[in-house]
Amino acid sequence: MSWITDFIDKQTERAVRKVAHRHGRRSALARIGTGLIGGALLPMLPFDRSGQFGSAHAAGGGGAKAGGAATEDATKCEYWRYCAIDGFLCTCCGGSLTSCPAGTEPSKVSWVGTCLNPKDGRQYLISYNDCCGINSCGNCLCNNNERERPGYRLGVHNDINWCMANNNSMFHCTTSIIVGVA
Repeated sequence: MSWITDFIDKQTERAVRKVAHRHGRRSALARIGTGLIGGALLPMLPFDRSGQFGSAHAAGGGGAKAGGAATEDATKCEYWRYCAIDGFLCTCCGGSLTSCPAGTEPSKVSWVGTCLNPKDGRQYLISYNDCCGINSCGNCLCNNNERERPGYRLGVHNDINWCMANNNSMFHCTTSIIVGVA
């Protein structure tokens, strides 16, 4: 019986040494390094926004938070264009729906949402651009997450500091620009 256990021990040792010879610490470190570099480069890939043109209105009405009515006041979170906004409204911070306040610049990248205009019943593609360069405005914070996707779908994820692509990455407020009819 002891010759069987000796044989199994030798075969196991030989197999383990082969694996250790082929797959050493350096190759494991190389794989880990490749994964880390690849993960860091992933956000630089283009965004796939093609799947986001479906209907996008909350249960309570177009662009409003669930249970509330849409408003025509662009300084309120319930305004229809704000269905996927996350940030301080530029309309409360010295800017407008489409332009950044003085002293700031629009982010070089943005996220999009598809919002229902209750007046004409049409879906509009809205580009949310952060205005960057000075401290946060602090007025009219809205966080409407209608149809938001997880962080791996960056083009439709609103919890990212989109000012990171600019020279000055300080976030101030967010605009909502109509870029087309969905």
